[in-house]
Amino acid sequence: MHRVLGSLLLVAAVGTFTVGATTVTKAAPTPLDRVVPAPESVTPGGSPYRITHDTAVHVDGSGEARRVGEYLADILRPSTGYRLPLTAHGKGGIRLRLSKGDFGAEGYRLDSGPAGVTLTAAHSAGLFHGVQTLRQLLPAAVEKRSVQPGPWLIAGGRITDSPRYAYRGAMLDVSRHFFTVVQVKRYIDELALYKINKLHLHLSDDQGWRIAIDSWPRLATYGGSTEVDGGPGGHYTKADYREIVRYAASRYLEVVPEIDLPGHTNAALASYADLNCDGKAPPLYTGTDVGFSSLCVNKDVTYDFVDDVIRELAAITPGRYLHIGGDEAHSTPHDDYVKFMDRVQPVVAKYGKTVVGWHQLTGAHPAKGAIAQYWGLDDTDAAEKAQVVKAAQNGTGLVLSPADRVYLDMKYTEDTPLGQDWAGLVEVKRSYDWDPGNYLAGVPGSAVRGVEAPLWTETIVTSADIDYMTFPRLPGVAELGWSPAATHDWDGYKVRLAAQAARWDAMGIGYYRSPQVPWPAN
Repeated sequence: MHRVLGSLLLVAAVGTFTVGATTVTKAAPTPLDRVVPAPESVTPGGSPYRITHDTAVHVDGSGEARRVGEYLADILRPSTGYRLPLTAHGKGGIRLRLSKGDFGAEGYRLDSGPAGVTLTAAHSAGLFHGVQTLRQLLPAAVEKRSVQPGPWLIAGGRITDSPRYAYRGAMLDVSRHFFTVVQVKRYIDELALYKINKLHLHLSDDQGWRIAIDSWPRLATYGGSTEVDGGPGGHYTKADYREIVRYAASRYLEVVPEIDLPGHTNAALASYADLNCDGKAPPLYTGTDVGFSSLCVNKDVTYDFVDDVIRELAAITPGRYLHIGGDEAHSTPHDDYVKFMDRVQPVVAKYGKTVVGWHQLTGAHPAKGAIAQYWGLDDTDAAEKAQVVKAAQNGTGLVLSPADRVYLDMKYTEDTPLGQDWAGLVEVKRSYDWDPGNYLAGVPGSAVRGVEAPLWTETIVTSADIDYMTFPRLPGVAELGWSPAATHDWDGYKVRLAAQAARWDAMGIGYYRSPQVPWPAN
């Protein structure tokens, strides 16, 4: 009898039972704790809310709440087939409200019951992140752009949520291979689903210069005319870049532009002979080696160039950060590197931005308030790590991007058709199973600003390539940046991650089916 009862409870839990010879499937809402990134607090309870043709999206009087409400309705309308009108009046339905409370800059509360769903936040960013949670609580078919059968249930209970770190980034290298505005927008939408809030664009490298600079026009027209393996390259006009910035802002991502200096500069050196110490421009470069190029540190024209580029880029970047690179400057003598960084960092401040640089910046003199992006490995040389730790102890903030953990261009296994393996093979568990709070021994917790997952594109050519290397690793990095350390558990995470597969299928995202994850059967 106990065995039979246990079997009945098991099938009831999954919403399936048998009547005679007929199997009946009862729709069950997604549990509140099935979300990625894991919420701060989940209290399930009560009956679910069901979206129907009578549902409206209620917003308060603010334009910000209305914009988030319209974004939500635009997601829900195609798949549900419902009108979902926006209104400032009435009760029930889906309500978005801005209210003073202890939510922080990006936190929110979601309350769900049979009468409706309410998202409450102190700021519109919190409402937007709450919408991402709401999406994941609905069936994956909600992401499709044609009418689906439903039902559209949202589990009852409360989620209270806010991020662990303020900086949760992803980097896209558009220099090794160029990606269009449309492709970048697609990536932005994918990042937003997992509450990523920084888009780091690697805009210059040896293989291509990708942003128009009016005072140095050949940077883009000539320096941007090729890419790895000799493709056509490309560049963003200032209008293109502004559109990326605008679209990112509409998804609550801040664009962090990078001009890599003083190395990784062959595209610039090829465009203007005067930037070379010998006054001779090298040919354009389409290979993948690194460390061979350098601006001429002792020429005054170098600093005219840097000032112009930073001034023009800062003027079209509303965000607070400007990344100046600084990695792999192997052709720049150390004393020259320090001299260059000491002279360039104040230029960033002069144009109202905060310096971000790769962690080699800590070998110079990081400016007050600067952020160093750590991209070393678990077994990076102890002296190099000590240099980073010392800078952090002296007030330099850190964004953690360990290459053998979160570089999205690393192969998953030896058989991965794309990517590289110089930092090792990075399977899904390895990418997730570390803690930014104690990754570098000796770094004060207050120095860690967050995490970022870079995607270098030596082997990445299409949006499908981006998707395959990004998923399923990016959601884990997003969880490291958002979720409380207490929620960190691989065994639980891999189950929640597996549940994302149907959503990616609905969104047309091709992903790597890691054997470490219990994916649903196709």
